[in-house]
This record gives sequence, structure tokens and C-alpha cells, in this order.
Amino acid sequence: MYGNTWFTIYAIIFFSGLSVTLFSTPLCRLLAAKTGFMDVPADNHKGHKKSTPLLGGLAMFSAWLICLAAGICAVKYAPGEAFASIAQTHLPGIKLVSGELMMIVAGAALAVILGLIDDKFPMSASTKFAGQFLVALLAVFGGAVRFNIFPDMPALEIAATLFWFMLLMNSINFFDNMDGLAVGTIAIAMGLFAVIAALNCQYFIASFAILNCAVCCGFWFYNANPATIFMGDSGSHFLGYLAAVVSAQVTFFDKSFSLSRFPILMPLFILALPLFDTAMVVIIRTLNKKPFWIGDHNHISHRFVRMGFSRKRAVALVHLMALTIGLGILPVFWGNFLTAAILVVQALLMLGIITFLQLSLSEKPDARE
Repeated sequence: MYGNTWFTIYAIIFFSGLSVTLFSTPLCRLLAAKTGFMDVPADNHKGHKKSTPLLGGLAMFSAWLICLAAGICAVKYAPGEAFASIAQTHLPGIKLVSGELMMIVAGAALAVILGLIDDKFPMSASTKFAGQFLVALLAVFGGAVRFNIFPDMPALEIAATLFWFMLLMNSINFFDNMDGLAVGTIAIAMGLFAVIAALNCQYFIASFAILNCAVCCGFWFYNANPATIFMGDSGSHFLGYLAAVVSAQVTFFDKSFSLSRFPILMPLFILALPLFDTAMVVIIRTLNKKPFWIGDHNHISHRFVRMGFSRKRAVALVHLMALTIGLGILPVFWGNFLTAAILVVQALLMLGIITFLQLSLSEKPDARE
């Protein structure tokens, strides 16, 4: 009964997040048009040919915030006997971490604001990195978000978590190079993180991940090719921030039923494609003596286009690869050492295929739209 109740809660959270985002995104699209918050193509690097609204990050954040506030109210005033029982059981713990949750929300707001400023008034790389570092500090010290990988070395744990936030915010920003690509990939990742958290009895982390997944899915309807609104830096910073928060939290494993010897590898593989793609383009740009923060067409999605795929199919192929790697790594959670080792090798081989594709084609103009 308890498990069925949580399943119902997860379903309510998902459809609520999806519905609110489906409503908030057209409003932000209209707001962008009225305020001139548009992405105007000015060079060949842009993959679109007409001005496109650029307030997708605000659309996702506003829907996320509304649903989060509604969820907190629902916990406090839970209707129904089953829901009230869950709320009564977990309410003391929720109150205990309420301050940290507020800091996580504040960090998300700051990430969106930073992105909005950069969308309207492009920042230098150093200024943007400084802002991202402040966002990471707020989450790590205010929100107490930590990677549980160096329990006896708190300073190293903090440094690793700060780096993780910076890495993911920039990786998702780099990865947002085709319609629907980044938001779809993060939707898949959040769904997988929700499964891990639920299996690990981290019910509220699972709920948080499901809400994030729902918001991504709602925005995807408008951001998929041909996109009628872009997420912009505000959206990529927001999604990168959420991915960092959730992935850090699910590194906490209950050893009473999780046999995993490699808990830290699961977030790395679930987010493998944006992370690996970022690593590859940074290496390629560095070898070509170009600044790594300046965009180009060396991403895996662009290479699929140069292989003859349409943009829409290139994005779908990347999503299928992300889902394949993520689903393949899930049994590491409950498998024994041998099972986990084989699955890790399998995931590494998939990344080897991606590496081969990344290095096979040199940069050329996109073959198809």
C-alpha cells in the first residue's frame, strides 16, 4: 500500500509538472516577443534562420517553482489517509532540511538570472564562470549538496562538488546546440535518477527528479524541431544546476539492498553524453588552438548531420544513445561485482563508439537542416 501511494504521488507530480510547463512556456514565448528577448541569427554558427523567443529558461523555472511550492503545501495539508500518513511520517525530516531546500531554490533562481543576463547582455567567459561559481557555492554550502565519495575528506568532497556544478552547467550549455537536444537528454537523465532514488528509498529525491523530468518534457514540446522557443543560457544553466543537485544526492546508497560497488559511476554514465561531448569538443578546440568556450560544429549531433542524418533524426539518435547507456548502467545498482563490471565495460565501449564518431569527421558546414 505504501509503495502504491508513492507511485500515485510520482504520477501526480509528473502530470502536474508537465501541465504547468505546457501552460507557462507559451506565456513566456509571448513575453519574449513583447520584450525583445529574442535570439536573432547573426552568423553561420546559428542553426536557425529566424528570430526565436529566448525565455525558455524562465518558462521552465517558473513552472518548476509553482509545482515545488504546491508540493510543499500538499505535504503540509495532505488530503486522504494514505497521503496524510506519509506526510506525518516525513514532515519532521522535511522541516529539518527546509532551510537547505530554500537555498537550493535560491541557487536555481540565481542560475536562471545569470543565464538571462548573459542572453541579453553577453558576458565574458571569466564573468560567467565567476557567476557559476557563486551559484555552486550557494548550493554546496547553503543547500548542503555533497557528493558522498570522500566521507573522510570533507574539503576534497566540497571541491569535487563545486567542480561538478561548474562542469554540468557548462556541459549542458555546450550541449544545447540543436532543437530539443539538451532538454530531451536531461529529461532522460532525470527519469533514470528518479528510478535510482526510488529504489534507494530516497522518496523525496525521486519526487524532485520526477518534477525536473516533467518540466523538461513539457518544455520539449515547444523546443523540439522546429523549435518555437529556445531555452537560452538561462535554461541550460537551470538544467545543469538541477542535474548537479540530483546526481550528487543519488550518490548516497543504502547498502542494505544496494550491492553496487561503483555508485559514483552511475551519475557519470547517466550524464555521459553531455559530459563526454564537452570533453571531446574542448580537446578538439584546444588542438585546433581555438578558445574552448567559443562554439563550433564539432559536437556529436553536428557530426551525425554531416553523416547524412536530418537534424531531427540526429537529435533522436543522441537521445537513443543516452537512453541506451543509462538503462545499461542501471543494473549496476543491484547487481553483484561481476555484473556491475561487465555493464561498466559495456558503457565504456559505447563511449568508445562515440569517440570514434567524434574523431572520424572534421568540421564542415552542416549537410542538411
